[in-house]
Amino acid sequence: MNIWEDLKKPFFVLAPMDDVTDSPFRRIVARTGAPDLFFTEFANADGLQSRGRERVLSKLKVVDKKAEGPLIAQIWGLDPENYRKTAQELVEMGFDGIDINMGCPTPTVTKKGACSALVNNKPLAAELIAATKDGAGGSIPVSVKCRIGFRAIETEVWTQFLLEQGIAALTIHGRTTKEMSKVPNHWEEIAKVPAIRDSVAPQTVIVGNGDVLSRKQGLQLAEQHGLDGIMVARGIFQDPYLFSPNEEYKLDGRDIYKQHIELFLETWGNEKNPATLKKFAKMYLREFDGASELRTALMQCENAEEMLKVLQ
Repeated sequence: MNIWEDLKKPFFVLAPMDDVTDSPFRRIVARTGAPDLFFTEFANADGLQSRGRERVLSKLKVVDKKAEGPLIAQIWGLDPENYRKTAQELVEMGFDGIDINMGCPTPTVTKKGACSALVNNKPLAAELIAATKDGAGGSIPVSVKCRIGFRAIETEVWTQFLLEQGIAALTIHGRTTKEMSKVPNHWEEIAKVPAIRDSVAPQTVIVGNGDVLSRKQGLQLAEQHGLDGIMVARGIFQDPYLFSPNEEYKLDGRDIYKQHIELFLETWGNEKNPATLKKFAKMYLREFDGASELRTALMQCENAEEMLKVLQ
């Protein structure tokens, strides 16, 4: 079963974002306008196979599979054997696919040689993909999300290498690790990948990612560059309804925020730091009189219950 092949093209994907794309948030996005495919937060495969297992498992928590799916679990780390074991578990957990994070540019991660730093260690990147595919056993597809280089752009060499590994899908963020998010996304580089795919691995799905702020823009980029799908990350913070084709149906942002906090409490209780909820204030509370003052008041709250009281 390959969920990537079942998606009607061009499709939209909600990107994996740490401390953002957990179960409560995925269910909120499903209500405002669901993408064609969801991702989890990124989970450390090495941590999952260690004493820190329980903490990592929270990154993979699913409450409502129907509302939160189809759902891809994204993993990262450095040990192929841990990838193999984790892939076996993810199959048993019922995920629709496994994605390997080779795109995160955070220095604390790349200094270890993980995520986007794997462009500098192609043999290990190949080992990790092979181990994940072995663990998945063909039950669910394995995909990769990457950048276009580390310090310099090397789109053709890096993406061709990844495509040669027999992955189901490749998502390309059009910046190098060094560029972080400080420069415009290089869509002209992403545009090179479909042709490489056609010659190397025709069955692999190609997804573009970076600076997509609307559904209309995403559709245009997919058509312009011959992409199968578009992945959206920060754009969802600009518009919670980004994935919805119905632009007329919109709830008051204060109501959505309340729902999000309520789902957070139901899901996590005191298990997760409620401070993570505050990062959504600008997403939900904007473009109405008193929005700034309301956000300021929410920043002073010490817990999720206080935030609900302020909103009410």
